[in-house]
Amino acid sequence: MSEVFETVSLEETLDLGRKLAGRFAPGDVVALSGSLGAGKTSLVKGIALGLGIAEPVTSPTFTLIQEYEGRMPLYHVDLYRITDPDQLDDLGIEEYLDGNGVTVIEWPEKAGRLFPPRTLAVGITVLDGGRRRFEMEGKNR
Repeated sequence: MSEVFETVSLEETLDLGRKLAGRFAPGDVVALSGSLGAGKTSLVKGIALGLGIAEPVTSPTFTLIQEYEGRMPLYHVDLYRITDPDQLDDLGIEEYLDGNGVTVIEWPEKAGRLFPPRTLAVGITVLDGGRRRFEMEGKNR
């Protein structure tokens, strides 16, 4: 079973992230797929707000992983620059996936089949007029 949401503004995307954050438990994983500029980092910003994280959330494109502390930790992973799944061994990404927080991964297709069964897969599509469609599939519904 899947869920589909549409947003028409940045504020609605942030609000969707806030609501999703209320569903998460330690160890949950969110895999965000979508084109550049689709709204992946905006959704993560909303999740961070929902987890009570006050500091600004930025895309970890160059650092690959950002850690934030809230009511539970948020691990924001961006695999855009990964060219080989073997590079993930150097990151220690499996420790995050089994961690005490929520791990949100942008560009998950670059990780192969690394994700646990409790992963929520979110596909983001840009529609006309700046609208976004979020198609969600997985355990964390």
